[in-house]
Amino acid sequence: MTCWRVAVTAVPDLGGRTALVTGTAHGIGAAILRSLEANGATAFGVDKDTVDVADSARVAALIERAGRVDILVNNAGGVCDQVGKPLEDVHDDEWHEIVDANLTSTFVCTRAVVPGMKAAGYGRIVNISSGAGRSGSLTGIQAYASAKAGQIGLTRQTAHELGRFGITVNCIAPGFVLSNPTTVRQWESYGDEGQQALIERIATRRLGTPEDIANGVLFFVAEESSWITGQVLSIDGGHSIF
Repeated sequence: MTCWRVAVTAVPDLGGRTALVTGTAHGIGAAILRSLEANGATAFGVDKDTVDVADSARVAALIERAGRVDILVNNAGGVCDQVGKPLEDVHDDEWHEIVDANLTSTFVCTRAVVPGMKAAGYGRIVNISSGAGRSGSLTGIQAYASAKAGQIGLTRQTAHELGRFGITVNCIAPGFVLSNPTTVRQWESYGDEGQQALIERIATRRLGTPEDIANGVLFFVAEESSWITGQVLSIDGGHSIF
């Protein structure tokens, strides 16, 4: 019998790689940025107060200044301070605001980095979607659930298109993470009983942390993951099992 030995590194070595992370003002984006830097990447982040990542011209200028992007993490998005309301009461501008922040920004940033990645024969793209994109949103916001589902579709389509160029595209669907003021307000709105009910639906019986999501990004950008593309990884403590 042949015994195969597989070498697996505990953490990826990203020395010499340049990474761009969107939506780094706090929470998940900030944790991803820190983790990439801690593992050797030259990483820089942007948030909505510095660059509108749904604006093609601004993103093109950003990529030109960066010079080269080996790793792109599309984390920008969120509910844009909106709350759930009946479908017939949703205004066009409210719909477009959330779709642009989550889905359009992912498309624009991906399109901007792809030429450089193709030229290098290497690229890692990780899109941060949501459990809302796989089922439905606890927020009740139709545009948010739709945009996050769109990110998953875009992940699969671009993975198929770009794989031949040495570029992988994967997606993470986080569960409930207290990562920003919006999720904190949402959590507090449930009250003690609602919070306990949510925890009981999570197999690990705890909420996620930004670092949990950052660890998933490190998995996808590692050299050992070069044959993994077009995948959606639920990091949700087992919430999506049922």
